[in-house]
Amino acid sequence: MTGTVGLRPLWEGLTPPSAWARPTEHAVGARGVRVLTAGGGSLLCATSGLWNVPLGYGNEAVADAVGAALRSASYLSLFRSSHSFAHHAAETLLSLAGADRYARVVFSTSGAAANDLTMKLVRQAAALEGASHRNIVVGLQGGYHGLTYGALSLSGDALGQSVYAADRRAVRHVSAHDGGAQLRQLFAREGSRIAALVLEPVLGSGAIALDDEFLAAVAEVRAAFDFVLVADEVATGFGRTGVLFASERWPVEPDVLVLSKALTNGAAAASAVLVSGAVCGIFDRDDAVFVHAETQAGTPASCAAILATVAEFERLDALRLAQDLGRSLDATIARIGEHPGVVGTRGTGCFRSLLLAHDGRMLGGAEIAQVVASVRRAGAIVQPGPGCIQLVPAYVYERSDLDELETAVLHGLEDSGVAA
Repeated sequence: MTGTVGLRPLWEGLTPPSAWARPTEHAVGARGVRVLTAGGGSLLCATSGLWNVPLGYGNEAVADAVGAALRSASYLSLFRSSHSFAHHAAETLLSLAGADRYARVVFSTSGAAANDLTMKLVRQAAALEGASHRNIVVGLQGGYHGLTYGALSLSGDALGQSVYAADRRAVRHVSAHDGGAQLRQLFAREGSRIAALVLEPVLGSGAIALDDEFLAAVAEVRAAFDFVLVADEVATGFGRTGVLFASERWPVEPDVLVLSKALTNGAAAASAVLVSGAVCGIFDRDDAVFVHAETQAGTPASCAAILATVAEFERLDALRLAQDLGRSLDATIARIGEHPGVVGTRGTGCFRSLLLAHDGRMLGGAEIAQVVASVRRAGAIVQPGPGCIQLVPAYVYERSDLDELETAVLHGLEDSGVAA
């Protein structure tokens, strides 16, 4: 194989090599709701650091807690053992999410890795029940669960699955926009083979909230078939939609809750999978080993970050902040929506998107990238999505930040020349 290396030592994610190492894109610091770049710029972040920092960059309490953990226990493993940091973090998360709903926590290192282990967990649970044929995991068309091998197969977006030979033989995808028709049809056809249904309460690609009609269909098939219901709240957990966990509003409780991103306010590579008592009981009954562990999962530093983030969430009354910001964001989005290039909005709470079109045609990926770049030149960072840009601000936004975001988005739409 041949190729050129050049002077770009870092392989940047989700961008072609020609776009790497641009000073305007290269961050050198972050504080509050702003990202500092190598070019001397200060950009208003409207992505909460890819959903990770709802309490703002550089939270001192979280940083201090991580530092203290590193000094007292620089590393402890969860391979065939445990430690007090992980026990405390697990107990805190169960209390927060509802100890009556969930009984045990498996720590992981990212949302994608957490989805990988969840797929293993539900398939092993079915095998322990004597139903090894029940190994299909169902996701949603347009859903996003990560880019590791298992999560890539589960994601419903087109993300190069065929190029990477992602194994989708035991994965199915259904629409969330047909009132549950495809879901019902799939279960009527293959219900006895389905181990789990994995749902994002709001699809991370496009900020599309599951509607009541679809969720009613979920409750219907749940009553008729034996499978594990998984809520992937990597993006929606910790108040993003106006409630602590968006699946609290579902008509049926999930068996598994997947958390990451806001879990540590971006301070550690961490995720957590909360598992119901019923699923845990299957493993306990047979004293079965779940063959999963990760070197950096549940380390003292990451658990300290979880505990400090939960404490800061309560101290700042962050759920109320998120609810207030969501209402303020309604007005901001309504004003931006008057631009002729904006043809609709989606999402809920502090997880929103603006649908963009030109001459009656929804914008494609390259055009959305142009809009994102134009908004960035106007001073704000927004997230691209299919036919849209997404606004996912930190809960600590001030009124002036919303005004600045509105101005930057409108300027970006005008300057891009593609949304009108």
